Amino acid sequence: MTAEAHQGYAIGVDFGTSGVRAIAVDQSGAIAAQSRAAYAAEGAESLAAQWQAALATVLLALPAPLRASVQDIAINGTSATVLLCDRGGIPLVEPLRYDDGRAIAQGEALRAIAPGGSPVLSPTSSLAKLLWWRDTLPPATWQRAAVLLHQADWLAYQLHGRLGISDYHNALKLGYDVGSLAYPDWLQPLEVASRLPQVLAPGAAIAPITAAAAQRYGLPPTCIIHAGTTDSIAAFLASGATQPGEAVTSLGSTLVLKLLSTTRVDDSRYGIYSHRLGDRWLVGGASNTGGAVLQQFFSTDDLVRLSRAMQPDQPTGLDYYPLCRPGERFPIADPHLQPRLTPRPADPAQFLQGLLEGIARIEAQGYAHLQTLGATPLSRVWTAGGGAQNTAWTSIRQRLLGVPVQPAPETEAAVGTARLALRSRHRSS
Repeated sequence: MTAEAHQGYAIGVDFGTSGVRAIAVDQSGAIAAQSRAAYAAEGAESLAAQWQAALATVLLALPAPLRASVQDIAINGTSATVLLCDRGGIPLVEPLRYDDGRAIAQGEALRAIAPGGSPVLSPTSSLAKLLWWRDTLPPATWQRAAVLLHQADWLAYQLHGRLGISDYHNALKLGYDVGSLAYPDWLQPLEVASRLPQVLAPGAAIAPITAAAAQRYGLPPTCIIHAGTTDSIAAFLASGATQPGEAVTSLGSTLVLKLLSTTRVDDSRYGIYSHRLGDRWLVGGASNTGGAVLQQFFSTDDLVRLSRAMQPDQPTGLDYYPLCRPGERFPIADPHLQPRLTPRPADPAQFLQGLLEGIARIEAQGYAHLQTLGATPLSRVWTAGGGAQNTAWTSIRQRLLGVPVQPAPETEAAVGTARLALRSRHRSS
């Protein structure tokens, strides 16, 4: 063990779409240990049982001496992955995943009462799923339902034992008003208020770990379990962006922008909405452009080789709007927008550079659009995702964005979640 062992550790657990990771950080926020686990094979057991087993696997895989010095734990999960539980915290039905879109009728019905642009209006929202359960479950089953919990909420409950607690990052898609920090009045006619969780600030201390969980996982009985967050926000928290104007661009299969702002910005036309981060706002938008377009034309080896041959300080003049298929959401809201991928030069390196310039222009246009809507002006961009290490692309982006651009020093969501719990302890001490 290191010299910091006596100071205690914080553990963040990330329940992502493909697996689970636990990362312990010391009091400075540096990584001390980590573990990971895959989910069981599809259909092997219920989703809830898979999550429980994965939580046990990643916690027990951390070194026992470290676990004995853990002071804080927080968990993140996929946004709008939900469970309907009885008074004992037992799921009454199979959980619904974040991308489950069966609540089409309920999402449409919400348009008559929810504010325009509310995140609940999608059939995949937590609230639409709760209404779907209300409308489709046998009355006897619905009567037994005590509370809707998000994935992170329910897993934290396994550790702290206090049923019915969520956080305002997860609860945004349940209709919770992050401006007034209360459930809005328009929810009352839906007759689901008694099944809504209590909402705390992400990272807020909930309770000490239960005696049973402490014994099972070799954790001290003084370990505090904290309210969690969503996986995407946890990744932002890990990035190092702390000041208004700092942003994180995720260069994955699509292009996702998140900007820390002193002003809240919401615009449903472009899929823009804000998560609350204390007294600041995390403003986000997502384009359909990104790495998936590059993969249509180039292998991974091609991308590495051709990037070395590019001249990023010499613009190609190609005016591409790279999309895999028609349709864009942000920064242009046009479901019929056509990809623009011609003319195609004979030199593949020039073609790749033109595509990267096109994606970089969309990124710059996105941040400019957020600023036009009132967000804090961009001052620095941290980069996550597969494209973060492409130095030629970084050079192109920095030229077009006009601010420093660099890879995020850390991108693991579990780190962001651990630091969230750690900051809560530091604020309260």
